[in-house]
Amino acid sequence: MGNILPFKKIRASERHKGNTLCRNGHHKWTLDQSQVFDVKQGRLVSRYRCNRCGIVRNRAE
Repeated sequence: MGNILPFKKIRASERHKGNTLCRNGHHKWTLDQSQVFDVKQGRLVSRYRCNRCGIVRNRAE
């Protein structure tokens, strides 16, 4: 016997969950530890990534 698949329509609130805040500039920034030194600038660079949408922001400190 086969598996039963749910064919329920996804609501708009579930489809766009978390994206409306980022579109209005309210990102949820967390520190990304994968890259911490920039060779061209010769100084430490903090890399931040948004948990909701995944865009990256760099800040030289």
